[in-house]
Amino acid sequence: MTIVARSDCDRPPLVEAELQRALVVPGGVWTALRVVGRTESTNADLAAAGRTGVPEGHVLVAEEQVSGRGRLGRAWQSPPRAGLAVSVLLRPGLPTRGWPAGAADRFGWLPLLTGVAVVHAVRRVTGVEAVLKWPNDVMIGDRKCGGILAELVVCGPDGEPGPPSAVVVGLGLNTTLRRPELPQPMATSLVLEGATDLDRSTVLRAVLRDLAGWYTRWRACGGDPDRSGLRQMYAECCATLGASVRVLLPGGDTLDGIAEGVDGEGRLMISDTAGGHRVLAVGDVAHVRPSGSRGGSDGFSSDSPYQR
Repeated sequence: MTIVARSDCDRPPLVEAELQRALVVPGGVWTALRVVGRTESTNADLAAAGRTGVPEGHVLVAEEQVSGRGRLGRAWQSPPRAGLAVSVLLRPGLPTRGWPAGAADRFGWLPLLTGVAVVHAVRRVTGVEAVLKWPNDVMIGDRKCGGILAELVVCGPDGEPGPPSAVVVGLGLNTTLRRPELPQPMATSLVLEGATDLDRSTVLRAVLRDLAGWYTRWRACGGDPDRSGLRQMYAECCATLGASVRVLLPGGDTLDGIAEGVDGEGRLMISDTAGGHRVLAVGDVAHVRPSGSRGGSDGFSSDSPYQR
């Protein structure tokens, strides 16, 4: 198969100064924004900065990411300027913000919160009906268009390991990848799904504004997903909830059941086929279609290199 190269006109660069003017505003969440041409991993870069005490609100965007990291050590790469690769540095649990004891347990909501922001922004800007799959996939139908990865930054005195001091949340979203450029058959991009607006700057601004809004609301409630309205909104965006699922657990075991919801820490609640109930913090989820439906018995799973 011949891959036709795309021109710079098809994939214009992001303009750092324009993004800064739009997003780095007095009193806002975002305090600094950089666009780099190429990096190994935006998450790794911001985590390193976080360990040096960089304040909350830093945003790092890469036009090309050559060693993007995902859950379970997976990798992700895409052509330059063909999507969004962005990470943000957050410090949600500072004592001055009145968080309760054990509040770090609620940090698990940050990738879910980011997913809600991405879905709302994509729907509004591009007209594409994106949904979420627990815990961190952005889907269009049964194809994956993006992924989210949140990582704790731990640093004690003199750089030694300590309690969580920050969270880096990374997002990868495919915008203009054509079919021959996709890393695997079940991936997709906004252009392939008929998006009405493919301008990466417009999409990025919408995502970061929605993310800032939800983060501010959730943080003001001490990370409480119910008082902030986040759990209800996540349920409306997530196609996993209410679905028959098969979960690949760490160690290789599988669990079949119905995804009933997410708990107060963002973990998936499963009613299994034996009548039991399980709560999962990690696992690769596949949506299971009824026999005879399109695509066979197994639906899409998060076992792909598209995790950030």
